[in-house]
Amino acid sequence: MEMKKRINLELRNRAPEEVTELVLDNCLCVNGEIEGLNDTFKKLEFLSMANVELSSLARLPSLNKLRKLELSDNIISGGLEVLAEKCPNLTYLNLSGNKIKDLSTVEALMEMKTMKMKRKMKLVHLKDLRKRRKRKRMMMMKTNRAQNWEREKRKWASLT
Repeated sequence: MEMKKRINLELRNRAPEEVTELVLDNCLCVNGEIEGLNDTFKKLEFLSMANVELSSLARLPSLNKLRKLELSDNIISGGLEVLAEKCPNLTYLNLSGNKIKDLSTVEALMEMKTMKMKRKMKLVHLKDLRKRRKRKRMMMMKTNRAQNWEREKRKWASLT
């Protein structure tokens, strides 16, 4: 379902000025941009656009009362400075599962005074990541060996 149609369904015979929460998860975003959302959503405090194939925030309207914004599992790789201008009261932002590759992309958000960092960002070294993967692989092998051993014991027990 396209984003415009989904917004009309979510309104449920209410005026956009009355809406405080809007959930547009899993709808289709045309050309990777926001469509159907405009400045008339003056009381909007929570907006969720998870997994909508969003690549740009350029068409995000000014949402002065917006406090929580959910943008997980999209294809956003930059342009986050728009949030500082158009959503000045934002306190929660979820960008997990996007295509952000380096911290310089997120630096624009540091200017926002109201943004609260719930979790500190951690940079994981490649060596640490390899160690974790190797440890996980070893645990899987041990589990498989134990399961195979139990299977063999049951097989031999049934033969006797």
